[in-house]
Amino acid sequence: MKARRNKKQVPSFRKLLKTSKVKLENKLKNKQFKQQSTIKKYRKEQRKLRQAVKDAVSKKPVPLEDPKEKQPGKRIEREEEEEEEALPLDMMDEDDLQLMKDLGQRASFLTRDISSSEPVHVKKRKHESVIDKYEKIPRTLQTAPEKELIHLLPIKDKSGIIPQTREKPVIDSNQDEEDQEEMEPEEEIIEKPIKELTLEEHLIERKKKLQERKMHIAALASAILSDPESNIKKLKELRSMLMEQDPDVAVTVRKLVIVSLMELFKDITPSYKIRPLTEAEKSTKIRKETQKLREFEEGLVSQYKFYLENLEQMIKDWKQRKLKKSNVVSLKAYKGLAEVAVKSLCELLVALPHFNFHNNIVVLIVPLMNDMSKLVSEMCCEAVKKLFKQDKLGQASLGVIKVISGYVKGRNYEVRPEMLKTFLCLRIKEIEVKKDTEDINKPKKFMTFKEKRKTLSRMQRKWKKAEEKLERELREAEASESTEKKLKLHTETLNIVFVTYFRILKKAQRSPLLPAVLEGLAKFAHLINVEFFDDLLVVLHSLIESGDLSYQESLHCVQTAFHILSGQGDVLNIDPMKFYTHLYKTLFKLHAGATNEGVETVLQCLDVMLTKRRKQVSQQRALAFIKRLCTLALHVLPNSSIGILATNRILMHTFPKTDLLLDNESQGSGVFLPELDEPEYCNAQNTALWELHALRRHYHPIVRRLAVHLIAGAPSEGSEALKPELSRR
Repeated sequence: MKARRNKKQVPSFRKLLKTSKVKLENKLKNKQFKQQSTIKKYRKEQRKLRQAVKDAVSKKPVPLEDPKEKQPGKRIEREEEEEEEALPLDMMDEDDLQLMKDLGQRASFLTRDISSSEPVHVKKRKHESVIDKYEKIPRTLQTAPEKELIHLLPIKDKSGIIPQTREKPVIDSNQDEEDQEEMEPEEEIIEKPIKELTLEEHLIERKKKLQERKMHIAALASAILSDPESNIKKLKELRSMLMEQDPDVAVTVRKLVIVSLMELFKDITPSYKIRPLTEAEKSTKIRKETQKLREFEEGLVSQYKFYLENLEQMIKDWKQRKLKKSNVVSLKAYKGLAEVAVKSLCELLVALPHFNFHNNIVVLIVPLMNDMSKLVSEMCCEAVKKLFKQDKLGQASLGVIKVISGYVKGRNYEVRPEMLKTFLCLRIKEIEVKKDTEDINKPKKFMTFKEKRKTLSRMQRKWKKAEEKLERELREAEASESTEKKLKLHTETLNIVFVTYFRILKKAQRSPLLPAVLEGLAKFAHLINVEFFDDLLVVLHSLIESGDLSYQESLHCVQTAFHILSGQGDVLNIDPMKFYTHLYKTLFKLHAGATNEGVETVLQCLDVMLTKRRKQVSQQRALAFIKRLCTLALHVLPNSSIGILATNRILMHTFPKTDLLLDNESQGSGVFLPELDEPEYCNAQNTALWELHALRRHYHPIVRRLAVHLIAGAPSEGSEALKPELSRR
């Protein structure tokens, strides 16, 4: 047992050799490190000492110690002699003499930071007293520049400490060792002089560099496009050019690479989402082609992810306005880079809604829709609108709507109205209505076996069986499933839209978002659940009555109310007379200037209020509106006049009895009251459309043509009828 244990404890010669090597190396490293730190300390003390002695001693410098003398015993005697020589005794008091001697003895007083109250040496080691005594003795001053000495590390002997010195080659007596150390690396750098280029040469050089980079980008991109599966690794090489370091061409090259990569990804991404492989799939053996495809997909997804991260970083750098350490790109150039990055993200948002990381792009783009920069905000809003318009199924739209709704709520409805105006581009025509779905889509029932036996022969039964089997398969393959899915997605999307709209109506009625909300409600009002109609109409009326709304906003309120009533709301027994009165009252507030603001909305309102609800509209109301519209046509610009006269033509066709306005003989009792705001009680039947005679002499030819046509009673045939190209429009 003992022998065994000894065997274990005694290491082999090779192992000893190995460990001793390591120890020696470590010792050497420690020794070097100690030497360096001691030299630094020594230099610092030397500098402080010189400064202090300069202040303390007279102008003529005298060495405190002869460097040639090596024994410390004789040093103190020599110091005393030298000090006596330095100052004549008649110039000094006894106290001053004593102080100078004491200072010579305690050199550490000079080197110490006088402001500190700490003891001179803290944390002494066991044998440090000898070294400290040596350190406390002041060194020589630079009196003999011809033979300047470098003090090496001292040697410790039995007799004491033996200082080591070496002569230094004379370069410049005024320079310290530290200054020379700093100059050394600079001298190395200046060895290669850079040729100064003129501006023209610099531009030519830049053009040359740029051309080289462009050719490289083009070569990589064409290689990837020609065979994406084999050259997928070149995507990484191209992406690495986003970190271009040459300050002359960095910004331009980065922009080119961003756009090139964006176009490449649009071209080479597959039309399906790539999912990560499961452990089971990784472990199974597969063919070479499948393996190649997998590698391509993996490489594509990872490079696409890194590319999106790079774009995000560029936008962050622009937002934070932080300069990078490399300082290749200036702060001004950040904005240009960020705009290109945003444009690329917008393109990818629209082009690849099915591909990986689409939600990440949405999360990046949505806050930028509310950006301070108008250009960035418009780019993002346009991209979202484009996505909504082309998204047939509604999956991508739902994702974007969720993020926008959350963002608007998070910002407490303080966002740009353009964000909510994007909702108007949603492709939602129909949604799930709970009560009717079962009645509409009743599944077709197949005959039972008993029914077949009763009614069909054996041969017919055989045929029927085959027919039913085929029908089942067809039904499975049919798009009925996608239609159901589409309806479901549209319903969910619209619910989120309405929640956002209703929140703003409830909480932020004075918000600049209100026009966008009312416009959105006007568009989707026919899809709102019947349960909300009553409350919504009350809110809309209170908004109009409050007088806080602009004219355009109040028109949207009216439009929304009538859209609600013309859809599912026709079952409700609500009289919208107050909305008719409001529109009639405010028609003359229409802008008559170049903007034509609101004319389109007014005409849409009239269409919903009068033409589509013709059965609920009295003749008095129709007459009053026709009269007021003719008066309005005199005030506005020709294009608005044409629209108004065309609407009047439709109303005359819809309500044939209104032709009495073309007759100047008054009907019934009373006088027409143009200033009265109630269309029902203004006695419009007792007036005539004299405005049409004024419009007949209008400077615009089409206005003249329409006025003549209306005076003739808007006939559909004969010489006074409109030409087909006008009547169709």
